Amino acid sequence: MEGARNERMRNARMDSGLSQQQLADAVGATRQTIGLIEAGRYNPSLKLCTAICKTLGKTLDDLFWE
Repeated sequence: MEGARNERMRNARMDSGLSQQQLADAVGATRQTIGLIEAGRYNPSLKLCTAICKTLGKTLDDLFWE
């Protein structure tokens, strides 16, 4: 994932009606971290990935794995 924009996560977040800040607050991260993940410039931990998936109602396959 690193280096490639994560459009799937961004689209899922937007479809859920959440801002980057709202998602960050829900998963215990910073808005900057969420932005970096979406930009493909940060490789999140598995713990953070699963928290994002639970919050957005998606699976790891949906958002992070090819």
